[in-house]
Amino acid sequence: MGGKRMEAVMGVDDSEQEHTIRTGEQGMTRVSGPEVLVAGASIAGPALAHWLRRRGTEVTVVERAPELRPGGQAVDARGVAKEVIRRMGLDAAVRAACTDTAGAHTVDAEGQVLETFRASDDGGDGFIADIEILRGDLSQLLYDDTRDGVEYIFGDRIVELTQDADGVNVVFAGGNRRRFDLVVGADGLHSPLRTMVFGPHERFLRHLGHVLAFYSVPNDFGLDRWLLEYRDQESGRSALLRPIQDATRAMSMFYFASADFDVDYRDVATQKRLLRERMAGLGWLVPDILAHLDNTPDFYLDQVAQVVMDRWSSGRVGLLGDAAFSSSPMSGQGTGLALVGAYLLAGELAAAKWEPDTGFARYEARMRSFVEANQEIGRLNARSRAVPGPDTEPRPDFAGEWFTDLVGRAINGIELPDYAGAPDSAVPARMITP
Repeated sequence: MGGKRMEAVMGVDDSEQEHTIRTGEQGMTRVSGPEVLVAGASIAGPALAHWLRRRGTEVTVVERAPELRPGGQAVDARGVAKEVIRRMGLDAAVRAACTDTAGAHTVDAEGQVLETFRASDDGGDGFIADIEILRGDLSQLLYDDTRDGVEYIFGDRIVELTQDADGVNVVFAGGNRRRFDLVVGADGLHSPLRTMVFGPHERFLRHLGHVLAFYSVPNDFGLDRWLLEYRDQESGRSALLRPIQDATRAMSMFYFASADFDVDYRDVATQKRLLRERMAGLGWLVPDILAHLDNTPDFYLDQVAQVVMDRWSSGRVGLLGDAAFSSSPMSGQGTGLALVGAYLLAGELAAAKWEPDTGFARYEARMRSFVEANQEIGRLNARSRAVPGPDTEPRPDFAGEWFTDLVGRAINGIELPDYAGAPDSAVPARMITP
Protein backbone atom coordinates (compact mmCIF):
# COMPACT_ATOMS: atom_id res chain seq x y z
CA MET A 1 0.00 0.00 0.00
CA GLY A 2 1.39 3.42 -0.94
CA GLY A 3 0.57 6.90 0.25
CA LYS A 4 -1.34 5.96 3.40
CA ARG A 5 -3.34 8.64 5.10
CA MET A 6 -2.05 9.82 8.45
CA GLU A 7 -3.53 7.78 11.30
CA ALA A 8 -5.50 10.76 12.59
CA VAL A 9 -7.16 11.06 9.18
CA MET A 10 -7.74 7.43 8.23
CA GLY A 11 -10.80 6.63 10.29
CA VAL A 12 -10.06 2.94 9.67
CA ASP A 13 -8.37 0.51 12.01
CA ASP A 14 -6.32 -1.79 9.76
CA SER A 15 -6.52 -4.66 12.21
CA GLU A 16 -10.32 -4.63 12.46
CA GLN A 17 -11.28 -2.94 9.13
CA GLU A 18 -13.97 -0.96 10.97
CA HIS A 19 -14.76 2.72 11.07
CA THR A 20 -13.28 4.36 14.16
CA ILE A 21 -12.88 7.79 15.69
CA ARG A 22 -9.36 8.92 16.58
CA THR A 23 -8.62 11.17 19.51
CA GLY A 24 -6.38 14.08 18.54
CA GLU A 25 -4.44 16.75 20.40
CA GLN A 26 -5.87 18.73 23.32
CA GLY A 27 -8.66 16.23 23.93
CA MET A 28 -10.27 16.91 20.57
CA THR A 29 -11.66 14.17 18.32
CA ARG A 30 -11.60 14.29 14.55
CA VAL A 31 -14.92 13.34 12.94
CA SER A 32 -14.57 11.99 9.42
CA GLY A 33 -16.90 12.98 6.62
CA PRO A 34 -18.52 10.53 4.20
CA GLU A 35 -16.29 7.63 3.22
CA VAL A 36 -15.87 7.21 -0.53
CA LEU A 37 -14.20 4.35 -2.40
CA VAL A 38 -12.78 5.14 -5.84
CA ALA A 39 -11.77 2.32 -8.19
CA GLY A 40 -8.87 3.26 -10.48
CA ALA A 41 -5.68 5.26 -9.96
CA SER A 42 -4.88 6.56 -13.42
CA ILE A 43 -6.16 10.12 -13.95
CA ALA A 44 -9.89 10.31 -13.21
CA GLY A 45 -9.56 8.50 -9.87
CA PRO A 46 -6.81 10.63 -8.28
CA ALA A 47 -8.39 13.80 -9.71
CA LEU A 48 -11.67 12.89 -8.02
CA ALA A 49 -9.78 12.05 -4.81
CA HIS A 50 -8.30 15.58 -4.86
CA TRP A 51 -11.73 17.22 -4.97
CA LEU A 52 -13.43 14.79 -2.60
CA ARG A 53 -10.81 15.50 0.07
CA ARG A 54 -11.28 19.22 -0.42
CA ARG A 55 -15.02 18.73 0.04
CA GLY A 56 -14.50 16.97 3.38
CA THR A 57 -14.64 13.25 2.65
CA GLU A 58 -12.46 10.31 3.61
CA VAL A 59 -11.21 8.77 0.35
CA THR A 60 -9.83 5.33 -0.47
CA VAL A 61 -8.52 4.60 -3.98
CA VAL A 62 -8.07 0.95 -4.99
CA GLU A 63 -5.96 0.05 -8.04
CA ARG A 64 -5.56 -3.48 -9.32
CA ALA A 65 -2.07 -2.79 -10.71
CA PRO A 66 0.75 -3.22 -8.19
CA GLU A 67 1.94 0.35 -8.76
CA LEU A 68 1.29 3.39 -10.90
CA ARG A 69 1.77 2.64 -14.57
CA PRO A 70 4.43 4.88 -16.17
CA GLY A 71 4.54 6.27 -19.70
CA GLY A 72 1.51 5.94 -21.92
CA GLN A 73 0.32 8.18 -24.69
CA ALA A 74 0.43 11.94 -24.50
CA VAL A 75 -2.81 13.44 -23.21
CA ASP A 76 -4.05 17.00 -23.53
CA ALA A 77 -5.88 19.62 -21.51
CA ARG A 78 -7.79 22.26 -23.42
CA GLY A 79 -10.19 25.05 -22.58
CA VAL A 80 -12.19 24.49 -19.42
CA ALA A 81 -9.98 21.55 -18.38
CA LYS A 82 -7.08 24.01 -17.99
CA GLU A 83 -9.21 26.01 -15.57
CA VAL A 84 -9.84 22.87 -13.51
CA ILE A 85 -6.08 22.29 -13.30
CA ARG A 86 -5.63 25.91 -12.18
CA ARG A 87 -8.27 25.50 -9.46
CA MET A 88 -6.49 22.37 -8.28
CA GLY A 89 -3.38 24.49 -7.76
CA LEU A 90 -1.43 22.29 -10.16
CA ASP A 91 -0.98 24.51 -13.21
CA ALA A 92 2.74 25.12 -12.67
CA ALA A 93 3.46 21.46 -11.85
CA VAL A 94 1.55 20.18 -14.88
CA ARG A 95 3.21 22.61 -17.26
CA ALA A 96 6.64 21.71 -15.88
CA ALA A 97 5.97 18.05 -16.73
CA CYS A 98 4.64 18.70 -20.25
CA THR A 99 6.21 17.17 -23.34
CA ASP A 100 7.09 20.64 -24.66
CA THR A 101 5.97 19.62 -28.15
CA ALA A 102 6.26 22.56 -30.55
CA GLY A 103 3.78 21.17 -33.05
CA ALA A 104 3.08 18.45 -35.59
CA HIS A 105 4.00 17.74 -39.18
CA THR A 106 2.05 15.39 -41.39
CA VAL A 107 4.44 13.79 -43.88
CA ASP A 108 4.42 11.57 -46.96
CA ALA A 109 6.17 8.23 -47.30
CA GLU A 110 9.46 10.01 -48.07
CA GLY A 111 9.18 12.22 -45.01
CA GLN A 112 8.30 15.41 -46.89
CA VAL A 113 6.13 17.79 -44.85
CA LEU A 114 2.53 18.12 -46.05
CA GLU A 115 0.89 20.13 -43.24
CA THR A 116 2.07 21.87 -40.09
CA PHE A 117 0.19 22.46 -36.84
CA ARG A 118 1.69 24.49 -33.98
CA ALA A 119 1.05 24.24 -30.26
CA SER A 120 0.24 27.94 -30.24
CA ASP A 121 -2.64 27.50 -32.72
CA ASP A 122 -6.11 28.37 -31.45
CA GLY A 123 -4.78 29.80 -28.20
CA GLY A 124 -3.10 26.54 -27.28
CA ASP A 125 -6.29 24.52 -27.75
CA GLY A 126 -5.61 23.19 -31.24
CA PHE A 127 -4.54 19.84 -32.67
CA ILE A 128 -1.41 20.01 -30.49
CA ALA A 129 -2.41 21.50 -27.13
CA ASP A 130 -0.03 23.69 -25.15
CA ILE A 131 -0.74 21.45 -22.12
CA GLU A 132 0.34 18.04 -23.35
CA ILE A 133 1.70 15.49 -20.90
CA LEU A 134 2.29 11.74 -20.83
CA ARG A 135 -0.58 9.94 -19.16
CA GLY A 136 1.79 8.30 -16.67
CA ASP A 137 3.39 11.63 -15.75
CA LEU A 138 0.01 13.22 -15.06
CA SER A 139 -1.06 10.18 -13.06
CA GLN A 140 2.09 10.42 -10.94
CA LEU A 141 1.57 14.12 -10.38
CA LEU A 142 -2.03 13.62 -9.23
CA TYR A 143 -0.96 10.77 -6.96
CA ASP A 144 1.79 12.86 -5.39
CA ASP A 145 -0.71 15.66 -4.85
CA THR A 146 -3.18 13.41 -2.98
CA ARG A 147 -1.14 10.64 -1.35
CA ASP A 148 -0.82 12.31 2.08
CA GLY A 149 -4.59 12.71 2.50
CA VAL A 150 -5.90 9.68 0.62
CA GLU A 151 -5.58 5.96 1.28
CA TYR A 152 -4.21 4.21 -1.82
CA ILE A 153 -4.43 0.43 -2.07
CA PHE A 154 -2.40 -1.07 -4.92
CA GLY A 155 -2.54 -4.66 -6.15
CA ASP A 156 -6.15 -5.18 -5.09
CA ARG A 157 -9.61 -4.87 -6.61
CA ILE A 158 -13.32 -5.04 -5.84
CA VAL A 159 -14.75 -8.53 -6.27
CA GLU A 160 -18.15 -8.09 -4.63
CA LEU A 161 -20.38 -5.10 -4.00
CA THR A 162 -23.78 -4.87 -2.35
CA GLN A 163 -25.58 -1.66 -1.46
CA ASP A 164 -28.50 -0.65 0.68
CA ALA A 165 -30.18 2.63 1.54
CA ASP A 166 -27.36 3.73 3.84
CA GLY A 167 -24.13 2.46 2.31
CA VAL A 168 -22.16 0.02 0.17
CA ASN A 169 -20.52 -3.18 1.40
CA VAL A 170 -17.39 -4.06 -0.56
CA VAL A 171 -15.32 -7.25 -0.64
CA PHE A 172 -11.79 -6.95 -1.99
CA ALA A 173 -9.81 -9.67 -3.76
CA GLY A 174 -7.29 -9.55 -0.92
CA GLY A 175 -10.00 -10.59 1.53
CA ASN A 176 -10.80 -7.30 3.27
CA ARG A 177 -14.44 -6.33 3.77
CA ARG A 178 -15.33 -2.68 4.23
CA ARG A 179 -18.32 -0.38 4.10
CA PHE A 180 -18.46 2.97 2.33
CA ASP A 181 -21.02 5.70 1.88
CA LEU A 182 -20.36 5.97 -1.87
CA VAL A 183 -18.39 4.09 -4.53
CA VAL A 184 -17.15 5.57 -7.82
CA GLY A 185 -15.74 3.60 -10.73
CA ALA A 186 -12.93 5.44 -12.50
CA ASP A 187 -11.40 2.24 -13.82
CA GLY A 188 -11.30 2.87 -17.53
CA LEU A 189 -12.82 1.71 -20.80
CA HIS A 190 -13.16 -1.93 -19.68
CA SER A 191 -14.36 -0.98 -16.18
CA PRO A 192 -14.91 -4.10 -14.03
CA LEU A 193 -17.02 -2.03 -11.65
CA ARG A 194 -19.30 -0.95 -14.51
CA THR A 195 -19.78 -4.60 -15.48
CA MET A 196 -20.48 -5.55 -11.86
CA VAL A 197 -23.15 -2.90 -11.32
CA PHE A 198 -24.54 -1.99 -14.75
CA GLY A 199 -24.08 -5.08 -16.92
CA PRO A 200 -21.72 -6.57 -19.56
CA HIS A 201 -19.43 -4.16 -21.35
CA GLU A 202 -20.84 -5.13 -24.77
CA ARG A 203 -23.96 -3.22 -23.79
CA PHE A 204 -22.08 0.07 -23.54
CA LEU A 205 -18.96 -0.12 -25.75
CA ARG A 206 -19.23 1.37 -29.25
CA HIS A 207 -16.35 0.24 -31.48
CA LEU A 208 -15.35 3.02 -33.91
CA GLY A 209 -13.74 0.76 -36.50
CA HIS A 210 -10.11 1.34 -35.56
CA VAL A 211 -7.40 -0.06 -33.31
CA LEU A 212 -4.75 2.04 -31.54
CA ALA A 213 -1.31 0.90 -30.38
CA PHE A 214 1.55 2.83 -28.81
CA TYR A 215 4.87 2.19 -27.10
CA SER A 216 8.10 4.04 -26.39
CA VAL A 217 11.24 3.61 -28.50
CA PRO A 218 14.78 5.02 -28.49
CA ASN A 219 14.87 8.39 -30.18
CA ASP A 220 17.00 7.24 -33.09
CA PHE A 221 14.93 9.34 -35.45
CA GLY A 222 16.19 12.84 -34.70
CA LEU A 223 12.93 14.06 -33.18
CA ASP A 224 13.28 17.54 -31.70
CA ARG A 225 9.98 18.85 -30.23
CA TRP A 226 7.95 18.00 -33.36
CA LEU A 227 5.45 15.17 -33.80
CA LEU A 228 5.51 13.39 -37.16
CA GLU A 229 2.50 11.58 -38.64
CA TYR A 230 2.36 9.47 -41.78
CA ARG A 231 -1.10 8.42 -42.93
CA ASP A 232 -1.95 6.05 -45.79
CA GLN A 233 -5.37 7.15 -46.96
CA GLU A 234 -6.08 4.01 -48.98
CA SER A 235 -5.54 1.52 -46.16
CA GLY A 236 -6.66 3.70 -43.26
CA ARG A 237 -3.37 3.04 -41.48
CA SER A 238 -1.19 5.66 -39.85
CA ALA A 239 2.04 5.81 -37.87
CA LEU A 240 3.20 8.59 -35.56
CA LEU A 241 6.35 9.48 -33.70
CA ARG A 242 6.24 12.09 -30.98
CA PRO A 243 8.85 13.61 -28.65
CA ILE A 244 8.62 13.27 -24.86
CA GLN A 245 10.44 15.02 -22.04
CA ASP A 246 13.20 12.42 -22.11
CA ALA A 247 14.91 13.45 -25.35
CA THR A 248 16.60 10.04 -25.62
CA ARG A 249 13.20 8.38 -26.05
CA ALA A 250 10.18 8.88 -28.30
CA MET A 251 6.61 7.62 -28.30
CA SER A 252 5.36 5.71 -31.33
CA MET A 253 1.68 5.31 -32.19
CA PHE A 254 -0.22 3.29 -34.78
CA TYR A 255 -3.79 3.30 -36.02
CA PHE A 256 -5.31 0.70 -38.30
CA ALA A 257 -8.84 0.00 -39.48
CA SER A 258 -10.66 -3.00 -38.04
CA ALA A 259 -14.37 -3.62 -38.47
CA ASP A 260 -14.46 -5.57 -35.23
CA PHE A 261 -12.09 -6.34 -32.37
CA ASP A 262 -11.92 -9.68 -30.62
CA VAL A 263 -8.40 -9.70 -29.17
CA ASP A 264 -8.13 -9.87 -25.39
CA TYR A 265 -6.81 -6.46 -24.35
CA ARG A 266 -4.59 -8.22 -21.79
CA ASP A 267 -3.01 -10.72 -24.27
CA VAL A 268 0.14 -8.76 -25.14
CA ALA A 269 1.80 -11.45 -27.28
CA THR A 270 -1.23 -11.74 -29.56
CA GLN A 271 -1.54 -7.97 -29.72
CA LYS A 272 2.07 -7.55 -30.87
CA ARG A 273 1.61 -10.20 -33.53
CA LEU A 274 -1.54 -8.45 -34.74
CA LEU A 275 0.25 -5.10 -34.93
CA ARG A 276 3.08 -6.55 -37.02
CA GLU A 277 0.61 -8.17 -39.39
CA ARG A 278 -1.48 -5.03 -39.88
CA MET A 279 1.51 -2.71 -40.31
CA ALA A 280 3.34 -4.93 -42.81
CA GLY A 281 4.34 -3.01 -45.92
CA LEU A 282 3.29 0.42 -44.66
CA GLY A 283 6.65 2.07 -45.35
CA TRP A 284 7.99 5.38 -44.02
CA LEU A 285 9.81 4.71 -40.72
CA VAL A 286 7.50 1.86 -39.73
CA PRO A 287 10.00 -1.03 -40.08
CA ASP A 288 12.50 0.79 -37.85
CA ILE A 289 9.82 1.52 -35.25
CA LEU A 290 8.57 -2.07 -35.24
CA ALA A 291 12.13 -3.29 -34.70
CA HIS A 292 11.81 -2.06 -31.10
CA LEU A 293 8.48 -3.78 -30.44
CA ASP A 294 9.83 -6.71 -28.44
CA ASN A 295 12.01 -4.57 -26.17
CA THR A 296 9.61 -1.81 -25.19
CA PRO A 297 8.55 -1.60 -21.51
CA ASP A 298 5.16 0.01 -22.08
CA PHE A 299 3.30 -1.56 -25.00
CA TYR A 300 -0.44 -0.88 -25.29
CA LEU A 301 -3.02 -1.92 -27.88
CA ASP A 302 -6.80 -1.73 -27.76
CA GLN A 303 -9.83 -0.89 -29.82
CA VAL A 304 -10.82 2.72 -30.41
CA ALA A 305 -14.16 2.78 -28.66
CA GLN A 306 -16.63 4.96 -26.83
CA VAL A 307 -18.82 4.24 -23.81
CA VAL A 308 -22.44 5.28 -24.21
CA MET A 309 -24.77 4.95 -21.21
CA ASP A 310 -28.21 6.30 -20.34
CA ARG A 311 -27.12 6.76 -16.71
CA TRP A 312 -23.76 6.97 -14.96
CA SER A 313 -25.04 6.02 -11.53
CA SER A 314 -27.05 3.37 -9.75
CA GLY A 315 -27.97 4.06 -6.14
CA ARG A 316 -24.76 4.85 -4.26
CA VAL A 317 -22.45 3.79 -7.11
CA GLY A 318 -21.37 6.20 -9.84
CA LEU A 319 -18.98 6.21 -12.79
CA LEU A 320 -16.43 8.76 -13.98
CA GLY A 321 -14.08 9.21 -16.93
CA ASP A 322 -13.73 6.51 -19.58
CA ALA A 323 -15.72 4.08 -17.44
CA ALA A 324 -18.77 6.33 -17.86
CA PHE A 325 -18.30 8.28 -21.08
CA SER A 326 -15.15 7.43 -23.03
CA SER A 327 -14.95 9.71 -26.04
CA SER A 328 -12.07 7.62 -27.50
CA PRO A 329 -8.53 8.79 -28.31
CA MET A 330 -9.95 10.11 -31.59
CA SER A 331 -11.49 13.01 -29.67
CA GLY A 332 -8.29 14.12 -27.93
CA GLN A 333 -10.48 15.04 -24.96
CA GLY A 334 -10.58 12.01 -22.69
CA THR A 335 -8.37 13.63 -20.06
CA GLY A 336 -10.32 16.87 -20.19
CA LEU A 337 -13.57 15.00 -19.61
CA ALA A 338 -12.03 13.16 -16.66
CA LEU A 339 -10.73 16.34 -15.01
CA VAL A 340 -13.93 18.32 -15.54
CA GLY A 341 -16.07 15.37 -14.49
CA ALA A 342 -14.08 14.92 -11.27
CA TYR A 343 -14.56 18.57 -10.34
CA LEU A 344 -18.30 18.49 -11.02
CA LEU A 345 -18.97 15.11 -9.41
CA ALA A 346 -17.33 16.05 -6.11
CA GLY A 347 -18.92 19.50 -6.18
CA GLU A 348 -22.44 18.30 -6.91
CA LEU A 349 -22.29 15.55 -4.29
CA ALA A 350 -21.10 18.05 -1.69
CA ALA A 351 -23.77 20.58 -2.72
CA ALA A 352 -26.38 17.83 -2.32
CA LYS A 353 -25.00 17.10 1.18
CA TRP A 354 -23.85 13.69 -0.10
CA GLU A 355 -27.35 12.54 -1.00
CA PRO A 356 -26.46 10.26 -3.96
CA ASP A 357 -29.63 10.47 -6.06
CA THR A 358 -29.53 14.26 -6.15
CA GLY A 359 -25.75 14.62 -6.44
CA PHE A 360 -25.29 12.06 -9.20
CA ALA A 361 -28.29 13.40 -11.14
CA ARG A 362 -26.98 16.98 -11.08
CA TYR A 363 -23.51 15.81 -12.13
CA GLU A 364 -24.97 13.94 -15.09
CA ALA A 365 -27.17 16.86 -16.09
CA ARG A 366 -24.18 19.23 -16.16
CA MET A 367 -21.90 16.82 -18.02
CA ARG A 368 -24.17 15.23 -20.61
CA SER A 369 -24.06 17.76 -23.46
CA PHE A 370 -20.32 18.34 -22.93
CA VAL A 371 -19.70 14.60 -23.22
CA GLU A 372 -21.89 14.29 -26.31
CA ALA A 373 -20.02 17.08 -28.13
CA ASN A 374 -16.70 15.37 -27.46
CA GLN A 375 -18.01 11.97 -28.48
CA GLU A 376 -19.26 13.47 -31.74
CA ILE A 377 -15.76 14.75 -32.49
CA GLY A 378 -14.39 11.29 -31.79
CA ARG A 379 -16.84 9.70 -34.21
CA LEU A 380 -16.11 12.28 -36.91
CA ASN A 381 -12.36 11.78 -36.63
CA ALA A 382 -12.86 8.02 -36.85
CA ARG A 383 -14.90 8.50 -40.03
CA SER A 384 -12.14 10.67 -41.51
CA ARG A 385 -9.74 7.69 -41.20
CA ALA A 386 -12.14 5.11 -42.64
CA VAL A 387 -11.01 2.93 -45.55
CA PRO A 388 -12.74 4.10 -48.76
CA GLY A 389 -15.37 1.71 -50.07
CA PRO A 390 -18.86 1.56 -51.58
CA ASP A 391 -20.52 1.40 -48.16
CA THR A 392 -18.27 3.93 -46.43
CA GLU A 393 -19.79 7.19 -45.25
CA PRO A 394 -18.29 10.29 -46.89
CA ARG A 395 -15.41 11.77 -44.94
CA PRO A 396 -16.56 14.83 -43.00
CA ASP A 397 -15.75 18.32 -44.23
CA PHE A 398 -14.07 19.96 -41.26
CA ALA A 399 -13.94 23.37 -42.96
CA GLY A 400 -17.52 24.38 -42.13
CA GLU A 401 -18.71 26.68 -39.35
CA TRP A 402 -20.65 23.76 -37.88
CA PHE A 403 -17.38 22.07 -36.96
CA THR A 404 -15.93 25.23 -35.43
CA ASP A 405 -19.06 25.48 -33.30
CA LEU A 406 -18.80 21.80 -32.31
CA VAL A 407 -15.16 22.19 -31.28
CA GLY A 408 -16.06 25.23 -29.20
CA ARG A 409 -18.73 23.25 -27.35
CA ALA A 410 -16.36 20.33 -26.87
CA ILE A 411 -13.61 22.48 -25.37
CA ASN A 412 -15.47 25.17 -23.43
CA GLY A 413 -19.13 24.22 -23.54
CA ILE A 414 -19.67 23.67 -19.85
CA GLU A 415 -19.94 25.83 -16.73
CA LEU A 416 -17.72 25.29 -13.70
CA PRO A 417 -19.72 26.40 -10.64
CA ASP A 418 -17.82 27.82 -7.67
CA TYR A 419 -19.81 25.60 -5.28
CA ALA A 420 -20.03 28.40 -2.75
CA GLY A 421 -20.57 27.00 0.71
CA ALA A 422 -19.10 23.58 -0.07
CA PRO A 423 -16.18 22.62 2.18
CA ASP A 424 -12.71 23.27 0.79
CA SER A 425 -9.19 22.32 1.80
CA ALA A 426 -8.72 25.69 3.46
CA VAL A 427 -11.28 24.62 6.06
CA PRO A 428 -9.74 22.43 8.82
CA ALA A 429 -11.23 19.06 9.65
CA ARG A 430 -14.26 19.39 11.90
CA MET A 431 -13.40 18.77 15.56
CA ILE A 432 -15.67 18.09 18.50
CA THR A 433 -15.06 17.70 22.21
CA PRO A 434 -15.50 14.07 23.32
